[in-house]
Amino acid sequence: MSWVLLRGLTREARHWGLFPGQLSAALGTDPAVLLDLPGNGMFHRQPSATSVSAMVEFARGQLRAQGLQPPWNLLAMSLGAMVATDWAQRYPHEVVRLVLINTSMRPFSRVTERLRPGPGLQTWRTLVRLAWYWGEIDPAERLIHQLTCNRGAGREDDLAAWRRIRQSAPVSAANAWRQLWAAARFSAAATAPACPTLLLSASGDGLVHPQCSQAVASAWQASHQTHPWAGHDLPHDDADWVCQRIAQWLVNR
Repeated sequence: MSWVLLRGLTREARHWGLFPGQLSAALGTDPAVLLDLPGNGMFHRQPSATSVSAMVEFARGQLRAQGLQPPWNLLAMSLGAMVATDWAQRYPHEVVRLVLINTSMRPFSRVTERLRPGPGLQTWRTLVRLAWYWGEIDPAERLIHQLTCNRGAGREDDLAAWRRIRQSAPVSAANAWRQLWAAARFSAAATAPACPTLLLSASGDGLVHPQCSQAVASAWQASHQTHPWAGHDLPHDDADWVCQRIAQWLVNR
């Protein structure tokens, strides 16, 4: 059974890098199915949805268009994890397993946990700079790397790849705001998804407090593992750790 992967705010399938292949190799599964949300990637010219539920319908429509049938294993991070959560809660027969990475959602966490201000409001200040430089490829991607990645090795290679992605499929500022609005408004159902769920978070996440994942795990009695140093883009910073934790969780189910 294939895994379906969903990225977060303004990011697309190519931002997974080598992770999908590493995941398939570690789990011994078919190649992962990589989906883009409206406004991102191959759909960057479309307006982004302003609700998570609409993003779910868009993702389900992509799979149908490819002739792919449920059930699915869903792995998603950040905003994508909100989409995966809503998917599993509204269409339980379609989702067999759920892995959520560095996500946050109402009603489990406060605003300052869902978007950490940082020391001296540094993170929020950097986000303001990112909004200012959004139309300039190199400064914007450097700020995103600074906000989301703690592994510095290979930074210039990352940035070169990310610049190519942005040049070929730029996400408009309007679509970025639409996605942010959808994430801010989303509220998960209090009832846990029917499928087994694993939450992964990172202690070094400067954007989303790992307590957000812990709060969801506690409310749903789900498994939760925390990486000791990685940033918000946990699959980028330590793909091996992510694959190992998922593999161990599957064995223990």
